[in-house]
Amino acid sequence: MDMQPSSHQPVFEGVLARLSPQDRARVDAMAAPAAAKAAEAASHWEFEMPAKAVDAALGAETSDDVRRGLVAAWMLQLPGRVTALELPPAVTDLYPYWIEQVAGFLDKAEGVYDFDHWAKDVRFSLALSVPGAKSQVIDLSSPLGPKQMLQHALDGRGFGPLLRYLAAGARKEPWLEVHTESRWLRGFNEEGWNEAWATAAELCRARPELAGMIGSSWFYDPPLIEISPRLAHLRLNPLKGGAFMVHQGPGEIHTLRAGAASASRKALIDSGDYTARSWLMVWPRKELIAWADRRKSDVA
Repeated sequence: MDMQPSSHQPVFEGVLARLSPQDRARVDAMAAPAAAKAAEAASHWEFEMPAKAVDAALGAETSDDVRRGLVAAWMLQLPGRVTALELPPAVTDLYPYWIEQVAGFLDKAEGVYDFDHWAKDVRFSLALSVPGAKSQVIDLSSPLGPKQMLQHALDGRGFGPLLRYLAAGARKEPWLEVHTESRWLRGFNEEGWNEAWATAAELCRARPELAGMIGSSWFYDPPLIEISPRLAHLRLNPLKGGAFMVHQGPGEIHTLRAGAASASRKALIDSGDYTARSWLMVWPRKELIAWADRRKSDVA
C-alpha cells in the first residue's frame, strides 16, 4: 500500500514553524543522524533505547521543543518509511488513525515532554514500532533469549516455557513485541487486544523470519483473573490460542501501574493482600497464525 502525504501535514509543519530559528536549525541538522542512531538501537530489548540514543546524540541541553520538532520532522517523512517496509494492510489501514492522534498531541503539546510519550513517539515516527490496533503498537524487532525461561524453571515454576521456547526454534530470530499507548485507550478492551494479536499474526505471515509475538506486563498476572475479571482476557485469550507465560517478578513499576487505574486493586496492594507481578507472554508464530485463522473463520 502506497501511503500518500497525510492531511495532517500542516500540523507537523506548524510545529516546526513555531520553533525559534536556533531550534529549527538544530532539528534540521540532527534529524538524519539522530534517526540513524535510533534505528541502530531499535533491536535492543529495552523499548526506550531508541529515544535514549537520540537524547545522547542531541546532548543534555536539548530542549523539549527540539524533541517535538524532531518528531514532527520525522512524521513528515513517515509515509516514505512505511512504504519501504511493505507492511500488510492490517497495519497500513491503521495509520490514518494513528497519524491523527500524534498530530493532535503535537499540536497542543507544550512544556515538559513526558519521557514515555517521547520514547513512543520516536519509535512510531521512525517506523520502528507500527500500529497494532487503536491502543497498541508493535515493535518490529525484539530479542528473546532463553534466560527468562530458564530462570522461570530455576524458581520452581516448571520447565514448560523453556521447552516451548526451544520447540519454537526461535533462539536467533527476532520477535514482535506489543506495547500499550496510554494516551489513547479507546481500544484497550477485549476486541481491541484481539485486533492487536491478529495484526501481529499478519506481520508474521508476511515476514517468515519473525518468531512470533511477545508482551510483558503486570496485567498477565494470574491473580487478576479473580481480582479484576474484566482484564482476564489479557491472559486467557493468548493462552487459549497457544501462547505461554513466563514469570518475571514484582517491581515498583508494576505496583504503580497495577494500582493506577483501580481503587480496589490499589487497596489490595496497599494492604499487602496482593503483590503485582510482571509476566512475559510468548506467542510463537505457528500458534499465533493458527489462532488468527480460526478467528477469521469465526467472524465469517
